[in-house]
Amino acid sequence: MRPQHPPRPSRPPRPGAPPKPAKEPSARKLVLGLDPGDGGTYHSRLSYAPDWLRPSIRMRLTALYGGMFLIAGVLLLGSVYLLVGQNLSDQKPPDIRFNSDVVIRDAAGQVISPDAFNRMLEARQGNQRDLVLHSLLQQSLLALVLLSVIAFGFGYVMAGRVLSPLGRITAAARAVAGSGGSGLHRRIDLDGPDDELKELADTFDEMLERLDRAFDSQRKFVANASHELRTPLAINRTLLEVALGDPEVPPQLRELGDKLLTTNERSERLIEGLLLLARSENELTDPKPVDLSEVAGRTIEQLAGEAGDRDVELRGDFEPAWVSGNLVLLERVALNLAQNAVRYNTPGGWVEMSTSTVDGTALLTVANSGPAVPPENVESLFEPFRRLRGDRTESDKGVGLGLSIVRSVARAHGGWIEAEAREEGGLIVRVGFPAPAK
Repeated sequence: MRPQHPPRPSRPPRPGAPPKPAKEPSARKLVLGLDPGDGGTYHSRLSYAPDWLRPSIRMRLTALYGGMFLIAGVLLLGSVYLLVGQNLSDQKPPDIRFNSDVVIRDAAGQVISPDAFNRMLEARQGNQRDLVLHSLLQQSLLALVLLSVIAFGFGYVMAGRVLSPLGRITAAARAVAGSGGSGLHRRIDLDGPDDELKELADTFDEMLERLDRAFDSQRKFVANASHELRTPLAINRTLLEVALGDPEVPPQLRELGDKLLTTNERSERLIEGLLLLARSENELTDPKPVDLSEVAGRTIEQLAGEAGDRDVELRGDFEPAWVSGNLVLLERVALNLAQNAVRYNTPGGWVEMSTSTVDGTALLTVANSGPAVPPENVESLFEPFRRLRGDRTESDKGVGLGLSIVRSVARAHGGWIEAEAREEGGLIVRVGFPAPAK
């Protein structure tokens, strides 16, 4: 049982503050990462349409199988009909001869001649032949329709069995594409006969193996390089602090030392960001239950001083929102989003954080006022070292890795990000994580 925490009370908005942002998704949005609740399963772009309406390869193969059977059945039926009709036409009635003392009467009792009787017998045989051919045609068409339905159904089932390996290959490709590099360990491991589909699956597995090794080497290189760089930066900071601690340091040298300390601090933040980015792109190995409302509440408390210095109001509206993940990484998500919202704001502005659970998805929403952001530039904010304006290069506003880390952490947790530029200025960023099963 998870401990239940009451929702944190929200701060009342100050007079004249912009209204709280709506939590419903908007049409003007940018979605990054996996869809909520996807679970890594394969869904076609037409998954919400009935199967019989989807112009898929399976339906085309079904139509091909059924069409070929139908054409063969029509040809067979036509051939049988012609052969039976020809065979019946070749059969002539016997030429019956009667003695002169034989009297032949029709159904009305009238006497008819032997020749008239033979003509009547031939006409009756022709009528019987037409009835036989008509009955044969009707019954054959009915049987052909029933067998065609069975053939189409059997073709649909067989096409599904033949194409099922393609579904596994597509599911693996989509899972890898949506994991941001953390799902490269997945393999198809297709069994069955050594045909073209198995060759394709084995080739795809080999490609994933090479990509996994390349990504792993890249992450290790970034981590190792970052660790190696931390030591000399820490030594430089210590030496500068010791030197500046001397009261007899000249003012010019003290000013230079302060600038060097600022540069060194920025380099340390860059290294820490690279370390966290490399760590967040790895798949989680030991996830634990985390309440986003507690994470967001601590973030608000942590940024209260900085927000006050910048004349930015913080607002909170927290409901319990449980996720299964890494507490440190989730705290970094909330902190990075809130820091960006505070630092890239305007005096007298506001920042609101909220948490909730909607349809099995735990949501963390951060909205803020501030300068207008062109909607076409929202996506670039989530790329490493990409900044919207030149003022983002200042040392007190980060190194351009904050939102990249948010995206990597969301992907590692199987979540998604929805970013939207507000018409009044600022951003609305929603991060969704799959809620753990109860």
